[in-house]
Amino acid sequence: MNRGRQPLTEQETQKERSDNIKSMFSSIVRVYDFLNAFLSLNRDKSWRKFTVKVSDMTPNMKILDVCTGTGDLAISFSQQLNGNGLVVGSDYCHDMLRYGKPKIEKRQIADKIKLIEADTLKLPFPDNTFDISTVGFGIRNVTDLMAGIKEMGRVIIPNGKVIILEFSQPTNFIFRGIYFFYFRKILPIIGKIVSKSKFDAYSYLPNSVLAFPNKDELKRKMEECGLIEVKIFQKTFGIVTIHIGSKPPDTASSST
Repeated sequence: MNRGRQPLTEQETQKERSDNIKSMFSSIVRVYDFLNAFLSLNRDKSWRKFTVKVSDMTPNMKILDVCTGTGDLAISFSQQLNGNGLVVGSDYCHDMLRYGKPKIEKRQIADKIKLIEADTLKLPFPDNTFDISTVGFGIRNVTDLMAGIKEMGRVIIPNGKVIILEFSQPTNFIFRGIYFFYFRKILPIIGKIVSKSKFDAYSYLPNSVLAFPNKDELKRKMEECGLIEVKIFQKTFGIVTIHIGSKPPDTASSST
């Protein structure tokens, strides 16, 4: 009788991948912010700032930032709110949140940002709780992209917005070649040396970007999830793309 391990079910495969990603990010958390700045040539700050700008956020809004990591995008939104509103940052990686907390306290905005440990696929919030749900460089790590987008849509109010800031593939032929050489050859080496992680986190990054839907495909997926009027903004020769979709005004549960 064969007592070997049975093939993984789809749910088990999804959980295994999720656990592996969580362990990988836990292993690089101490240098995560430094590497993000270093490997983006310090452009990550301007990308987040632009995302906040095009969100059309207004005072007293409630913002949810999923896959918040150490809280950089949540902090950017909170600073723009200037104390008039609430930002919740959620992440399923406890270590990321643990390192994000001192950053928030240092900026004296701990009463304006709440960090919670939560899976983006199972957000612990009622329908129509937030005005905006955002994710910065994290939607690639959600094991079910469509379910993640739907969940982000579920928790926002009608006319609310889902905002996705993510790496993308440049369309310019020359720059695309330079970009992928850096992503595939340089970034993994530097990342591994600095992070000293046993996980191949910075090889995972380019591979996950290559596997991720392009800007038009992601737009279609957001529309399939019930979002409307999806807008696309590209920055830095298309290295990153911001997608903004709205929840329809005529129903409170259009994204479920």
